[in-house]
Amino acid sequence: MAPLLDDPWTGAESFFDYLTRRGVSRREFLGFCGRLAVLMGAGLAATGPPAAAAREIARRLGSAQRPNVVWLQLQECTGCLESALRSGSTPIDELLLELISLDYNELLMTTSGSEANALLAGAEQKPHLLIVNGSVPLKSHGAYCTIGGESAEAVLKRAAQNATAIIAVGACATYGSIQAASPNPTGAVGIGDVISDRPVVNIGGCPPIAEVITATISYYLAYGRTPRLDDEGRPLFAYGQRIHDKCPRRANFDAGQFAERFDDEGARKGYCLYQLGCKGPATFAPCPTLEWNLGQSFPIKAGHPCLGCTEEQFFDRMTPFYQRVPDIPLPGIGVESSANVLGAAAVAASTGGVAIHAAATVIARQRKRRSTPESLPLAVLGETGAERPTEKRDKSG
Repeated sequence: MAPLLDDPWTGAESFFDYLTRRGVSRREFLGFCGRLAVLMGAGLAATGPPAAAAREIARRLGSAQRPNVVWLQLQECTGCLESALRSGSTPIDELLLELISLDYNELLMTTSGSEANALLAGAEQKPHLLIVNGSVPLKSHGAYCTIGGESAEAVLKRAAQNATAIIAVGACATYGSIQAASPNPTGAVGIGDVISDRPVVNIGGCPPIAEVITATISYYLAYGRTPRLDDEGRPLFAYGQRIHDKCPRRANFDAGQFAERFDDEGARKGYCLYQLGCKGPATFAPCPTLEWNLGQSFPIKAGHPCLGCTEEQFFDRMTPFYQRVPDIPLPGIGVESSANVLGAAAVAASTGGVAIHAAATVIARQRKRRSTPESLPLAVLGETGAERPTEKRDKSG
């Protein structure tokens, strides 16, 4: 495959035509669309079987024209884009991420100084998709983050004027993250606090899972609009369920089986990490269904508590990270109930009933995995499980 910059996507060809010219087969493209259909689920306009939704994505995304994209990096650590670039992905994911960065992106482009400023000035004059990493510092007239002698706020507002959609990527861009933590010395805020005249899509996480970024951009390219959002402006297909509801250690929680220390017997047996500060019951994120690096793992699976990084002001609300958050309401058991009450009740309850419930949960999960309904759309599209072993996981979130 030729270097990307030597073989650009021109404005006269569709995305599928470009992929074909780059050596991507139709089968690979359909497999990619199948994974998007499983991931986005109810967020799609199509109804019916996942295979039908995949074919609709293929039709829409395949005919998409090259977008003009401005990707700003404001007050942040570059971790969100670094994570996306270094995560496991398909060739189409990589092409999407690289292609949309061509108009303007400080981290990836080779130009700098006045030439970079000229590129930004030209790109923001045309209708474009605006993607933003990083928070916006408002104190001291924005002196804490400047680009080309202008404050981040001024650069953002100008770039947003001709934006057809705005996507805030990462915890910093969604609400300020660590920079906005008390006492917030720079006056850091999220993109939605500066741009209030149109919707801002918030892709939460520190950093977010790369496939969520790719899927959101793909949805925009396919449908010409952003996906359905929750009350915090996050895509519902990714942030519609709590980590706790899909956690692989949920059966242990229900059974009152908790690790009390990182090196105790409970930790070695894979017990629930709630007593060690896990914020899964209060966190909406796709980590247990998507996992990181094409389904390799995620913090809880690796033995570390969830920090709640997809939630607003997580650095203030969720700390101390290794102490449990009290009185977290759980679905279906009453507003007054909490994770602490449920755990204590489970221990005190009939051990037979608890054991039966926990065993049933595990058995149901194993049966679901063996039936592999998640892989059906990919098989329908001509891709076998042997080619994508990492697809054998729950994607219903």
